[in-house]
Amino acid sequence: QPQLVESGGGLVQPGGSLRLSCAASGFTAPGLSLGVYTVNWFRQAPGKERAAVSCITGGGIVTNYADSVKVRFTVSRDNAKNTIYLQLDSLKPEDTAVYYCAERFLRCSKSVKDMNYWGSGTPVTVSS
Repeated sequence: QPQLVESGGGLVQPGGSLRLSCAASGFTAPGLSLGVYTVNWFRQAPGKERAAVSCITGGGIVTNYADSVKVRFTVSRDNAKNTIYLQLDSLKPEDTAVYYCAERFLRCSKSVKDMNYWGSGTPVTVSS
């Protein structure tokens, strides 16, 4: 079965940076090629709903959903390494959340319910 595992989160001071990774496995059988899935990053702050951050298609087209992170976060993917990245720069306390990667077949979406596969998340805490 396909699996997604996030890593790279941790505690950082305001203004700091992190690079989150999403390692994908199990996308090897017919109909499970990683390259035909979009990768959607979400985050969920304490006491709040899970919200979309950005998405990247198999061809590298990026969609940013949150205005507050458009110039600070960068999503990328390396299908050869089966890894998707989210670069977090100029972090603010309000960025504190658990960050999730999720896969959706063919098309990006900002809806949690549209995702086909989920990782378990990696926590990011921004505090001085």
